[in-house]
Amino acid sequence: MARIAGVNIPTAKRVPIALTYITGIGHFTAKQICEACNIDVTRRVNDLSDAEVLAIREYIDANLTVEGDLRREVTMNIKRLMDLGCYRGLRHRRNLPVRGQRTHTNARTRKGPAKAIAGKKK
Repeated sequence: MARIAGVNIPTAKRVPIALTYITGIGHFTAKQICEACNIDVTRRVNDLSDAEVLAIREYIDANLTVEGDLRREVTMNIKRLMDLGCYRGLRHRRNLPVRGQRTHTNARTRKGPAKAIAGKKK
């Protein structure tokens, strides 16, 4: 099992698909990594040599922010917005949608399950 950026990537999958298991790497970035390391996109992870896995690991360390560092950066950005008291920060603080979605109906993912209001029946 190959371990890149602190994540065990699946061995039976193709390299670009397996790389997307790392937080901060999507399909496009995974293909870029394969091109930079001269790895064919049809190859599987268990077919890679140790040198190729090392090349992928070094490329990711040198050029990308992934996993723990990325999570920390995102959390700090949200915390900064909350400390500033700006509109987006207030929405984060109240656990409401941040990007302008409606909340009269929907927004159940963010708000949680609906709460019954006493005396609402007519």
